[in-house]
Amino acid sequence: MRAAAAGWSLLHSSHQDCHGIAMSTQDIEERREYYRIEDRIALEITRLEPAEEALAEEEAPPGFGLLAELHHLEFEAQHLLRQLGERNRILASYLKVQNRRLELLGQTLASHLLKDVGTPRPVILSEGGVRFAHDEGLPVGTDVSLRLVLLPQTLGLQLRAEIVHCQPREDGGFDLGAEFKSLSESQRQMLARHILQQQALRRRQSRETHQG
Repeated sequence: MRAAAAGWSLLHSSHQDCHGIAMSTQDIEERREYYRIEDRIALEITRLEPAEEALAEEEAPPGFGLLAELHHLEFEAQHLLRQLGERNRILASYLKVQNRRLELLGQTLASHLLKDVGTPRPVILSEGGVRFAHDEGLPVGTDVSLRLVLLPQTLGLQLRAEIVHCQPREDGGFDLGAEFKSLSESQRQMLARHILQQQALRRRQSRETHQG
């Protein structure tokens, strides 16, 4: 796993974008604040026409919003559980059991979402956007709707994005780079948490490999 502050350097590494439009140096530099990871997630992309953009959120499957809310509430409750554990261990243990029950329900719901979104695929993911292989090329500037299922926590997110990179591949497909638009603070926090967890997992796996 490679993680670097120059999170979008790969995304804009070529100026041969579809329709000949490239991002400016300033745009590239502004995106270097994001960390990126090589990941595997389920992803579905839908091109939005101008008249459809306002309806994108309304058309999101209810399960995506529910999963996101469950994970956000769990994230907010963590520090409260830690504080409670210092004062009342029995109550804290009980609440952890209830939290685990909610996690299992979320995993069941997410398994159905994966059937709709598709098989997990390799991507390069950051808080700012995602790069992935796609059968169809899309012009730079195209607005799209992205449905993401982050693994292994099976977190569903429905996000608006703009295509900022499109590069033909040797296999006949295209490398697409999409920049997230209008992220809520909770969505950004959940993406950041996922990325940090994956970075920690890769580091642990690397240490175990070298020690073995």
